[in-house]
Amino acid sequence: MVNQPGLDGLYKPNISVPYSPSLVDDLYTAPDSCEGRCGEPPSPEDECHCDTECERHHSCCQDFHWHCPPGGERAEDTAHTREGFSRSSDAITDEDLLRLSEQLYQVDHNKAQPSDITINPQHQAAPEETGDQEDLSPQPLYKYVNEKLFSKPTYASFIKLLDNYQRVTGREEEVTPEELREQDTFLKEVMKTELMKKLFAFLQKKKRYGSEQEFVTDLKEMWFGLYSRGSGERDSSGFEHIFSGEVKKGKVSGFHNWIRFYLLEKQGMVNYFSHNFDGPWDTYPDVLGLQFTWDGFYKEVGSAFIGCSPEFEFGLYTLCFIARPGRACHLSLGGYSLSIQTYTWTKSTYGNGKKYIATAYVISP
Repeated sequence: MVNQPGLDGLYKPNISVPYSPSLVDDLYTAPDSCEGRCGEPPSPEDECHCDTECERHHSCCQDFHWHCPPGGERAEDTAHTREGFSRSSDAITDEDLLRLSEQLYQVDHNKAQPSDITINPQHQAAPEETGDQEDLSPQPLYKYVNEKLFSKPTYASFIKLLDNYQRVTGREEEVTPEELREQDTFLKEVMKTELMKKLFAFLQKKKRYGSEQEFVTDLKEMWFGLYSRGSGERDSSGFEHIFSGEVKKGKVSGFHNWIRFYLLEKQGMVNYFSHNFDGPWDTYPDVLGLQFTWDGFYKEVGSAFIGCSPEFEFGLYTLCFIARPGRACHLSLGGYSLSIQTYTWTKSTYGNGKKYIATAYVISP
């Protein structure tokens, strides 16, 4: 971890294609299906497998023969449908994720520099301490943040989105025309970055999207589309949960963003208690696992990138949601391993059965 007074390495793990709209009716792979996964290397974390050896190991998904027949064609009369997803060249492999995540890490040009942020993590909580709700760090987490970062277009447009939500689930969100414009502005600004352009180029090559406009339209739905975490009210979205944070059943839910944390801590609304893990990076972005309260509501473990740009988090979570929904998504950042867990919202869909983002976060080691 960078810029930590009195703390030295608490935790050091090792850690263009022809396009047809019919190919993208269902963008996301599912953990119990071979759609979009044919030829994907097997992982012990997968519910079932779609590689050429799965029959010998009796581990194939039930729809293996439907999506992955010999020759890569599902049937003669489906030559122009989603079988394009099921060819080995269209699968997003573990090696693809490692390679692309390193590339995205290298082009996060808007990230904080070491001199931009100074943090004071103080007490490192043992696993059995994280549920104690005891403030073991008398000082704030952030000693200094260069707020000139927040004038960068992606930061400025991101910050404008953070106050658009009611944090308590069960209360209907009312989205104003101004808030819709703020969503569009954020998406426009992140898509200007090399990082998001590189992510789009990869997903287009893998036939997940045919145009940048289609990608942006889908980002708006998967991230900002409303659904109900309560009793029927459209009270939540992936963006609200992950970046802004929510309160459900008296506890903080989501809230995995360093900018949000810093701004609320500065206002006296967040009280930092301790951290339970600390990433291995000696520059930004880094990772912390945090214990804190938000207006008295407790978060037992809230993992967060520290010092990354908004587009970096947004891009990595999007990649993992599309490539490995409901499973650990193994990445590499600066030569260190890192995994992201995403989940789909299963109770409602948009478009032709596409899934909203329920949550995404860095997995604590």
